[in-house]
Amino acid sequence: MLDVSSHESPGLTLTTAQDDLRARARKLAQTLCKPAAATVDQTEEYPWETVAALTEAGFMGMSVPSSLGGPGRTCFEVALVVEEFARCCGVSGRIAVEGNMGALGAILAYGTALQREMAARHVLAGDKLAICITEPGAGSAATEMTTTAVRQGDAWVLDGEKHWITGGGVSKLHLIFARVVEDGVFRGIGGFMAYRGEAGLVIGAREPTMGLRGIPETQVLMQGLRLPLDRLITPPEGIEHGFAGLMNAYNAQRVGAATVALGIAQGAFEEACAFVKQREQFGRPIAEFQGLQWMLADMSMQIEAARMMVWRAALSAETTDSGFPDPMMAAQAKVFTSEMAVKVTNDALQLHGASGYSRNHPVERMVRDARMFTIGGGTAQMLRNLIAGKVLDMKTPQTRGGYTSAGAE
Repeated sequence: MLDVSSHESPGLTLTTAQDDLRARARKLAQTLCKPAAATVDQTEEYPWETVAALTEAGFMGMSVPSSLGGPGRTCFEVALVVEEFARCCGVSGRIAVEGNMGALGAILAYGTALQREMAARHVLAGDKLAICITEPGAGSAATEMTTTAVRQGDAWVLDGEKHWITGGGVSKLHLIFARVVEDGVFRGIGGFMAYRGEAGLVIGAREPTMGLRGIPETQVLMQGLRLPLDRLITPPEGIEHGFAGLMNAYNAQRVGAATVALGIAQGAFEEACAFVKQREQFGRPIAEFQGLQWMLADMSMQIEAARMMVWRAALSAETTDSGFPDPMMAAQAKVFTSEMAVKVTNDALQLHGASGYSRNHPVERMVRDARMFTIGGGTAQMLRNLIAGKVLDMKTPQTRGGYTSAGAE
């Protein structure tokens, strides 16, 4: 009989060290994260106890290189750990992503020695860095952001409003994207490191979210936020092309989001397998009904296909020039896995019948948690545009200017 809890993927063999790493994560997830998941969802409180345990076990800042005090783990190894936590608790999985990818990846890749040290110190101490891009009028169209960073002497002064910032109010270190202006001239979009508590950085209203309720999603307001000049992250291409470089780091975040969705789906699948074996109707376990067997077969195939895409995308980071996952592989994994998770969790709830619809059962929470991943970090529709552009070798802008060949000026 298949042990669905092992979720090994044929054709990709883990090293002994990787298998041990995943086993450690699985044990912590099952003993700490799973029992606390329902409470975190109900109270909507950030799970500080879980974060402390992740930090102590070395699961925060896994991607930090040894030169900065970290273990220097690969994107693939981070994904192995993230799936285990998400399988038991979506919130824990997402914290693990943002303690190892996202803003941290951008700073480690493009920051100065001081900036890199600052970021590493924070995540290794348990901070989930916040990446501040989205605005009320700039979601998918991120380049339409209106937040500005105007140079005034020896400082940058930031003004603007960010929205849907994951970790607002709990994250200590923020990477804020803003339009850089010097001498009245717009130079490009840059990323600025700022601390919670600095004058002018205001945490605004919290959104009452459908799922993943243990992590706050808030407004972050810049009201004359004055930062030293050395807080600007400048990729090698310069500030004029800095946005593209900074967003390249977001490919790891997309792989991370796909991995959380994968873990949630795996957890829901396991709950469904266990339930149909013990639930009896018409004098026999409902696992004997062919219609339900086919549902489970489809769920297992969808999860396995998604895992292959996630693993391939994560492994691609080891071969790209940037050190981040391949953009197309990351987008494909994010779209496929997020939509798979929505379907699998809903099917898991269906297999449970009325009990699955109750908040007393984890699949109800899993359905809500999975729903976010077709939206956050790039909607499924926008990422399909990115994929189509790669397939067709065309730039695919959403403005009225039309399409151009990828090589055109």
